[in-house]
Parts: sequence; structure tokens; C-alpha cells
Amino acid sequence: MNPRWNGSLSRSLRRSVGRALGDFSMLVPGDRVLLGLSGGKDSLVLLHALSEFRRCSPVRFSLAACTMALTDMDAARLGDLEDYCRVREVPYTVLRFPIIEIIESRNERSPCSFCAKLRRGTLNSQAREGGFNKLALGHSLDDAVETFFMNLFHTGRAKSFQPKFLQDRTNIEVIRPMVYTAEAAVLAEARRLELPILASACPYAGKTERQHVKETLAALKTCYPDLFPNTLTALTTLSSSDRWPKGKTD
Repeated sequence: MNPRWNGSLSRSLRRSVGRALGDFSMLVPGDRVLLGLSGGKDSLVLLHALSEFRRCSPVRFSLAACTMALTDMDAARLGDLEDYCRVREVPYTVLRFPIIEIIESRNERSPCSFCAKLRRGTLNSQAREGGFNKLALGHSLDDAVETFFMNLFHTGRAKSFQPKFLQDRTNIEVIRPMVYTAEAAVLAEARRLELPILASACPYAGKTERQHVKETLAALKTCYPDLFPNTLTALTTLSSSDRWPKGKTD
């Protein structure tokens, strides 16, 4: 076992996660939280953060983790995640589901979107069957900003995913405690704690529209370094007075 796995979260990351938890009232006493653990840096750091908040926060909640395993995730690779969860005292479950085979058999034109919906549905089923009332996902500030611009570019809508929302069909609430945390900070923390990051097993990694938007925004940030915090401000302050009043005349 790596001794760093029991290390404390950095002060800056603890602050950004704590602020999101508080601003959006993500946790209340008695919550049972299931965390979607992909093995990437985001979900691993989120598990570290929530397991630490579970120990020190006055809000008492339980926490478990679940991995949706792609077919080529072998036992040895998942064993690292199991060991990490054991160190963090988080119960761990693996769900094996042939996502890649399904995508290929359907010749899916939007594999990322389809995969996200499929994984979310399966995790929701696992949460409901396990008696969990919340599903925690490791989306960062970068993910929120990229989603905003993807919607703007492709649908003309100024929106991103919500930090917290209730799914009506399952009555399970999705929370994203790292929406204030930059991807670079997440990566730095994962490396500092030497977390067992799994290499992506997705055959579409690096070839998606999201990756294209990520690269476009990286170029824009060289000219506009406050692009991401300003987009966050726009998402949290958008008011009806800023909208164009269609159909109204003086």
C-alpha cells in the first residue's frame, strides 16, 4: 500500500470542494453517497476528498464507490482501485458491462454521449438497489466550461450541467463537488498523493468533440487567462435581465 494514500488533501483543493458542497447544499445528515469511480484522476481525487470530509465534517454521511468496468479492464488494474478504497475505508463494487461492444455493435455516431448515458443509467440502478440517495461524479471546472461552450457552439444554448440536480425517474440526486476545481489542480493533487490512476481504456479517447473544444479553449486561454473563472461567474449570475426580450416592443 502507498503511504501517501492516507495523506491529507491540500488546503486549496479542500477549500474549493468545501465551497461547492456548501454553496449548493450538496450534503445533508444521513445521506448515503455512491461515487462513480472510473479510475481517472478526477474520480480518485473526489473519493479522497469526500472520504476526508466524511471523517471531519459535522455533516454525517456514508460513502461507497462503484466502477463501471470496460471489458479490457483486467483484475490487476482494478485491484489497485480496490486497494485504494480499502485504505480510504470506502466500500467498493465493480460492475462489468460491455459498453464498448454495445457502442461498436450500434455503430454509434456519438459514442461519448451514449456511453455517459449508459454509465449513468447503470450507476443509478446500482445506487437505487443499494439504498443510496446521492450519486457523486468527478466533473471539474474544466468539464463545466467545456460543456458550456459545446452547448453554445452546437445548440446555441448558454448552459452547462448542474452542480446538483434531482433525477425524477430514480429520485437520486447527482452531485458534482469539484465544479469549482480546475483540472490542473486535480492532476497536481493526484500526482502528489500518488493515486493509482488507470490509463484510459476508451478507444475513442483523444478523438472526440470534447477534446477538440478542450484544445480550442486552451488556445483561447493564452489570450484570455480569466476565461474559465469568468465563464463560471456567467453560469452563476445569469439573470432574466440579461436576456433579449423576444417579441417585445417599446
